[in-house]
Amino acid sequence: MSNMSPQKTAMPEQAPDVRNKNFEEVALGYTAEMAVEEAQRCLDCKKRPCVAGCPVNVQIPEFICQIAEGKFEEGYQIIRETNALPAVCGRVCPQETQCEELCVRSKKGEPVAIRRLERFAADWHIANIREKSVKPEPNGHKGAGPAGLTCAGDLTQKGYEVTIFKVFHLAGGVLVYGIPEFRLPKAIVQKKIDSLKDMGVKVETNMVIDTACKHGRILCNLH
Repeated sequence: MSNMSPQKTAMPEQAPDVRNKNFEEVALGYTAEMAVEEAQRCLDCKKRPCVAGCPVNVQIPEFICQIAEGKFEEGYQIIRETNALPAVCGRVCPQETQCEELCVRSKKGEPVAIRRLERFAADWHIANIREKSVKPEPNGHKGAGPAGLTCAGDLTQKGYEVTIFKVFHLAGGVLVYGIPEFRLPKAIVQKKIDSLKDMGVKVETNMVIDTACKHGRILCNLH
């Protein structure tokens, strides 16, 4: 059943008198009921302008339709086909000027809360799916901020042996050092890094890339 409400389903947040005493994430995320309710606002348009507004071409109506039917893992897997960092993008991607800006529902009210639904699907997967990432079969070839983590994941899926070199002591780049904890918890980023390690990606920190080159160890410059 469609939900024709002109407003997005509100995002639960820490109360101001609570969040001013901690550095935890302010936005608390949708419950399953909220996610289904918001997903039912999607009109599943034939032309799908929201997809054209997505830089990585996430099949937005498809994943939202899965959520509307309560198929949360199926929705997550659709996102993962083109987006390696859904839990991150579901928090910090400027979707209000991309996919949501082109949403047909925005012509008479607020757009579908695409970012919030993406975050919900990713968080649901993290909380409920326990299987480890599988290391793909190597293809014999040798090859991190958000771009580096995404590139590492894509190359590893194709069978490349990938090493990420980081000049700092933690991988993640701007996701770790540039976005505050209350907007993007570091644990979310670490889960992605751990998943890449399970797939066989090597992460070397405190490594100046010039030094790595001199030692013949540079496989991929994934700052």
